[in-house]
Amino acid sequence: QVQLVESGGGLVQAGGSLRLSCVVSGRTFSTYYMGWFRQAPGKEREFVGAISRSSATTLYRDSVKGRFTISRDNGKNTVYLRMNSLKPEDTAVYYCAAGSTSFGIRFYDYWGQGTQVTVSS
Repeated sequence: QVQLVESGGGLVQAGGSLRLSCVVSGRTFSTYYMGWFRQAPGKEREFVGAISRSSATTLYRDSVKGRFTISRDNGKNTVYLRMNSLKPEDTAVYYCAAGSTSFGIRFYDYWGQGTQVTVSS
């Protein structure tokens, strides 16, 4: 059983920063590519970014490019999402996800419970 636990969410003013963490247990972390998604109230869940197994490749949605950075530490079974220059429209529940079949924005097998990020204007 694979478990993902996010942390690091909270309330921040516009322009501020947060770093989300997601710890993965139950299987070999390095065999998964990892993604971050978010869901705002009344909206569909959307892809934020992803990182390959070796960290060689990262993907981001256009609206967060240059502001968000995904990294991972395979020794700590942890993936991070560093968020800078936060905007009110970044307010959402953020989820991490683990996938094993096809790196990208769609195919993820396991999900965390989410952590709330609220950006005040």
